[in-house]
This record gives sequence, structure tokens and C-alpha cells, in this order.
Amino acid sequence: MTDVDFGGLTIAFDDRVLRPREWTLAQSTWAAELLVTAPAGPVLELFAGVGHIGLAAVASTDRELVMVDLNPAAVELARRNIDAAGLASRVTVRHGRIDEVLRPDERFAVVVADPPWVPSAGITEFPDDPPIAIDGGDDGLALARTCCDVIDRHLAPGGSAIVQIGTSEQAEALDQHLRESESGLRLVETRVHERGVLVALVRAGAASG
Repeated sequence: MTDVDFGGLTIAFDDRVLRPREWTLAQSTWAAELLVTAPAGPVLELFAGVGHIGLAAVASTDRELVMVDLNPAAVELARRNIDAAGLASRVTVRHGRIDEVLRPDERFAVVVADPPWVPSAGITEFPDDPPIAIDGGDDGLALARTCCDVIDRHLAPGGSAIVQIGTSEQAEALDQHLRESESGLRLVETRVHERGVLVALVRAGAASG
């Protein structure tokens, strides 16, 4: 097991999970900025991994956080990291599929999501990364689309989501998917970083925050 500093938090991980990447602190920072003006309510982290992004997003707030991940090793380590951060009183982890573990009536003010986004044919290029953490299906967006479905069902009125994907081309494809589907979400901003891309989603017709 290895510890890494992530936004001032000590985050534990091992070779069963995806190593926390420094650049993803940008997702935490953006989410924390949105929480200043977001409606009341908890934060949701989908594909949470070891929980570093969500923990850094809420650490300086009083918001509750719900993390979801399918990998039991990630869930184990996330709980360890929650305890280490002293946030066990307001952070919980749910083990399971993101589209199965939330109650229909649950609503979240801000959602952060880090779905696997590597196309299946390319995962062998990343031998140090567990396939469960990076395999995004044929075009890399299969689970990002599932993410959007879950966000659409559980985003509170006036809330917003920050989703991590791999490339600007994927951002354009996801934007097109949302516009052509029956989704109530719209992609309102894209931020390109050295190792990945972040996109902001809000309800169709809502202004970005």
C-alpha cells in the first residue's frame, strides 16, 4: 500500500485500484467552487475509486458525500481514506453499480464522476491500471453515458455535475449524445487538461454556475 498527498489529504492506494492522478485535483477544485452557490444537499461521487476526488471537493465544506464504486478493493481503500481524513461522520460509501445503489428519491447538489474512458481495444496500453478502472467500452464512453443517465435522475434542481473523460473528441461525442437523446442534461463547459478533460453538465435550459 502507498500513500500520496492529494490536496492536503493523505490518500492510500495499491495495485488493485487506479493510482490517484495529481491533475484530477482540478475536478475537486471545480466541484468545490460550484458548491459555494449550489442548492442545499449532499454531493455524489460516481466511480469514486479510493475517494480522493470527492473527499478533496467536500473537505472544506459541511456537505455530506456519498461515494459509489463497483470494485470492492476501491471501496475498502475509500473507507480507509475517509477515516484518515476525519470525515466518517458525513461521508458514506456504497458498493455496487452506479445505476443500482441509489434510491429513486435521492437528489444531489453536485455530482462528480470519473468513469472509465479508455476504449476497450486500448486498455493493454496501460498495463499498470486495473481494467475495471479504465475500460470504457468500444468508444470509451459506454460508462460515461450511464453516468449521464444516473446524473439526470438524481441531480437536484439548480445542481451541476463535473464528469472526467479522456479527450476533446469524447467531450464532443458526449455533447452530441445528450442533445440527440432524451436526456435532461446539457454540456455547458469543457476544460482541457494535460492528462484528461473535464465537462460540466446542468439541466437543459439552466445557466452554468
